[in-house]
Amino acid sequence: MDQVLAQHLGEETVLPSLVLGCERPVSGFHESSFSMMYASHVSWSSPVSPVPAELYPSLAFDSLFENKSSKTHVSILDHVLSELKETSAKVSHADKAKMDEYTTSVREVEQRLARMQERGLDLNAGGEQFNAKRPLDGLPNQIDEHSRLMCDIIALAFQTDRTRIATLLLTNNLSGQVYPFLGLNVDHHNYSHNWQDKEFASITRFWVDRYAYLVNKLDAMQEGDGTVLDNSCIMLANEQWTAHSAPKIPLLMSGSLSGTFQTGRTLEYEDAKERQMSSLCLAIMDRMGVSLPSFGNAKDQLVGI
Repeated sequence: MDQVLAQHLGEETVLPSLVLGCERPVSGFHESSFSMMYASHVSWSSPVSPVPAELYPSLAFDSLFENKSSKTHVSILDHVLSELKETSAKVSHADKAKMDEYTTSVREVEQRLARMQERGLDLNAGGEQFNAKRPLDGLPNQIDEHSRLMCDIIALAFQTDRTRIATLLLTNNLSGQVYPFLGLNVDHHNYSHNWQDKEFASITRFWVDRYAYLVNKLDAMQEGDGTVLDNSCIMLANEQWTAHSAPKIPLLMSGSLSGTFQTGRTLEYEDAKERQMSSLCLAIMDRMGVSLPSFGNAKDQLVGI
């Protein structure tokens, strides 16, 4: 869906879309004979062509502002300080506040990327420090820091209108991600086999909390008479309801997409005859101005939303 939207709307912004990931793709084939590409990508330009996800927060940040140097210690803002000061002196108080909001958002993400790169120390799963020279473009070693930075970059992209379409793959299917900051030292997939236990619940709670972090960040950004969130549709989905049950998909949506969605509701489609995920995608795209006769296995929009 994101790439269909990018094909129709991408020319309106600097970047047609932003495709990010927090876990490296997996190669090879599953025992079911399906390619593991399907477990490692959610963004596809064709049925057989996954869109590579950017794993490095610093490179994702650079792509927003076309910074070819990839040097996170050089501020994007430093290049335009004189223009910012000159413009700030001419605009209204409200516009100056908006400019300050933009520059603060950019500077805050820049500084966190720089601190991450300069630390030179990291923590292993046992909490002990060891020397670990980071790549020059900076890849976080823990998923809490990694995912938060990626959420910040998406928020910044929407706030500055560098792109209007973003996808973030939080974890792969059959994920090998570990969560030492939650007191868990076994990988995500192994915990999913005991999906009713407290360990898996804590992983799920962490990801829902990360989603809430992004939603709240967008809701704090003023845009016109509302907020960036008011003009967005932010979706969180898991490909399975339980460890090995794919027929149901838990899904959260936030933001009214400029009033085209009614919020504050819980909708149950378990007993509905027509409840394809593709029908929801058709409805979302239609309300973003992209009307299609069909998408995936659906020809009709999901009713009730």
